[in-house]
Amino acid sequence: MRHMESTHNTPRDVFLYLLAIIALVMTATNLGALLFQFINIYVPDALSNQYFYREGAYGTIRWTVATLIIVFPVLVWAWRFLRKDIAKFPEKKELKIRKWLLYLTLFIAGVVVIGDLIALIYNFLQGELTVRFGLKIAVVLAIAGSIFWHYLGELHGRAGRGAHRVFIWTVAVIVVASVVTGFVVAGSPQSRRIARFDEQRVMDLQSIQWQIVSFWQGKTRLPTSLGELRNDISGYVAPTDPVSGTAYEYRTTGGQSFQLCAQFQTDTSAEKVPKSTASREWGQNWIHPAGRFCFQRTIDPQLYPVREKSPQGD
Repeated sequence: MRHMESTHNTPRDVFLYLLAIIALVMTATNLGALLFQFINIYVPDALSNQYFYREGAYGTIRWTVATLIIVFPVLVWAWRFLRKDIAKFPEKKELKIRKWLLYLTLFIAGVVVIGDLIALIYNFLQGELTVRFGLKIAVVLAIAGSIFWHYLGELHGRAGRGAHRVFIWTVAVIVVASVVTGFVVAGSPQSRRIARFDEQRVMDLQSIQWQIVSFWQGKTRLPTSLGELRNDISGYVAPTDPVSGTAYEYRTTGGQSFQLCAQFQTDTSAEKVPKSTASREWGQNWIHPAGRFCFQRTIDPQLYPVREKSPQGD
């Protein structure tokens, strides 16, 4: 009875092969995306806005690393379970569902590769650097080639136990090395948390700055303290430091000039920032070292004219 059961398609076989397919596709696509981001960072394109481009790349790296940490162990487990099952019941190599799902794996991998190659060639025609184009093509071909080599060997019975083990260990080494590199490049969770606190401080100062500008436009003077910015109608209250809860430092340095100060934990002065006038407000004007730092601001009346008051009684 047990032998007959092993030679028939079972829901467990279908589930395991589908799980292996999904885990394989997710591992391959996320590993490729991770390697692409390494290429984007270390082979930069002068046409790209490097400050925001790198921030986007870091976000992609964190997402792909998180996906690989969860999905790749599932793939290894499914591979090993199926391999042991076939070693125990060699007749399962001839199961139709197995062959159908292996061909489905090759089909999905082929479609993904075709899509990636189309996107890469499109970017190349758009003027992407030849070096970056070549490296990304190499990544796609290496990942696709290894998948096709392994699964074609499975279909034709050429993949022995030793070759399968070598394949798994090779893939494991590459994935683990890529994940570790991702942690190094994008930063550890602790360092990222510290950086996010500084990003929040900058956003708080930006909010305060525009409230000060609006205050000046309405009253032709600067507020004497951040408490004057409180508005019960709009509900605005000047934010405080997200860690210590203390108020940000503010002082006037002239009739239209003022300083905003905060205590930062990271140094962004070494980062590449946008040089264009349109992007300068969000990049260059908010560069800061670690420690206490003050941003000097001067209101230009031509850019931010005083609002005309409506006549009484209108």
